[in-house]
Amino acid sequence: MGQMQNGFDTNGVDNHQMVAVKSGGYGIDQRSNGVRNGGDGDESFKRDMRDLEERLSKLNPMAKEFVPPSLVNNHGFSLASGFGYANNFLVQTNSDNANGLIGRRKKNGYSQGRRRNYYKMSLAQREEMIRRTVYVSDIDQQVTEENLAALFLSCGQVVDCRVCGDPNSILRFAFVEFTDEEGARVALSLSGTMLGYYPVRVLPSKTAIAPVNPTFLPRSDDEREMCSRTIYCTNIDKKVTQADVKLFFESLCGEVQRLRLLGDYHHSTRIAFVEFTVAESAIAALNCSGVVLGSLPIRVSPSKTPVRPRAPRSPLQ
Repeated sequence: MGQMQNGFDTNGVDNHQMVAVKSGGYGIDQRSNGVRNGGDGDESFKRDMRDLEERLSKLNPMAKEFVPPSLVNNHGFSLASGFGYANNFLVQTNSDNANGLIGRRKKNGYSQGRRRNYYKMSLAQREEMIRRTVYVSDIDQQVTEENLAALFLSCGQVVDCRVCGDPNSILRFAFVEFTDEEGARVALSLSGTMLGYYPVRVLPSKTAIAPVNPTFLPRSDDEREMCSRTIYCTNIDKKVTQADVKLFFESLCGEVQRLRLLGDYHHSTRIAFVEFTVAESAIAALNCSGVVLGSLPIRVSPSKTPVRPRAPRSPLQ
């Protein structure tokens, strides 16, 4: 399973999904519902259903006429199903505080900066790293990397913890690396432990955690605080502009202080680092994983690197 690294390689990466329904998004059940009027009646029913499905498929549920003006004017509203609209985006709204897990992200309780250079390791050293790593699945959306690392502290010292996500799943997965193999073995006994709203599954990992380029990691307490307010977003449609990304996150999560949108000719999608004014906005942004921006569902995860201001260009001589 590939991980995403928070440089240009991805971030090990976070998080939610849009609900898929049948018949172009309208969930029409095309069964005959017990009606049996002979062959002709059955065919007539199916023909009527196909006609109805075709008509409904042409409707746009995001169109303004489907949303009461009073709610549109308030820039958003929530539905009882846990979904809501905000500036014409359909998103999953925040649930109640998941067992107290929502809150300001704090400095990590583990030391990822002490890892050896992964790319200079021998094959035997990499295999040993894999044996010290566990794979954790079924992770609640509200669980942060700090929450997850805290769960495993009783097993041994945690070297690194990387929460990852898939826009096709409402739950996430993670990799947790320990200083020794014993810690990883003990961690397997925590499979089934409730974390947030779901019991997590813990299995031996088949891969090591992809390292983050150490030059990108925070260098001071101020930069670590910046990371707590920053998210890493991948799978961004190339047609989406930086202004689109900023409007999207400000509409749903809060004020954006700094944003870096990156891409090249070799990749079909782009990535972004978004720094918010407050950490709570960054936590709320994790709920946007799986939301379609442009034509693609984005993936959102906590950033391990701050968005550093660009160095001013030297004037031309």
